[in-house]
Amino acid sequence: MPARTKALVHTADTLYRAATETHRQHTRHAKLVDRGAPDDEQRSALEMAYLCDDFLGDAILAYEKAKGHATVGASEEWWHKANMLWHASKEYIRRHNSCDGMSRRVGRQSPNRLAELTMSFEIEASALLALRMAADSYRKARPEAE
Repeated sequence: MPARTKALVHTADTLYRAATETHRQHTRHAKLVDRGAPDDEQRSALEMAYLCDDFLGDAILAYEKAKGHATVGASEEWWHKANMLWHASKEYIRRHNSCDGMSRRVGRQSPNRLAELTMSFEIEASALLALRMAADSYRKARPEAE
C-alpha cells in the first residue's frame, strides 16, 4: 500500500474514533440530563462533549487534506465507508453549530421561536444518530480501526 494511502487509512481511523467518542459523550450528557444529575456534572459532561466536537472537526479537516493526496482504488470498501463517515461528520458538525447559534441568541422566546429551536435540536439528534450509523458501518469495513 502506498504511503499516502496508508496515511489516509490512519486518518480515516482517527475520524472513526473521533466520531465514536463524540457520539458517546453526547449520549452520556443526554442521559445525565434525563436523570436530573447535578448541574456541575451535566456541565462537565457537556464540556467533554464539546471537546470531542472539536476533535471531530480537526479529524474532518485532516481527512480532507489526506484524501486530496491519496489514490485509492474504487473497489476499496473502507474508503467508501470512510467517505460516508466524513459526510456524516460534516453534517453533524453543521447541525450542531446551527443549534448552538440558535440557542445562544438572546431575545424574547416566542412559541414559534421555541418550535424552531425544538426542530433544530431534533435535526441535530438525527445527525448524531447518522454519525453513529456511519461509524458503525466504517467499523464493519475496518474492525482494526478500534
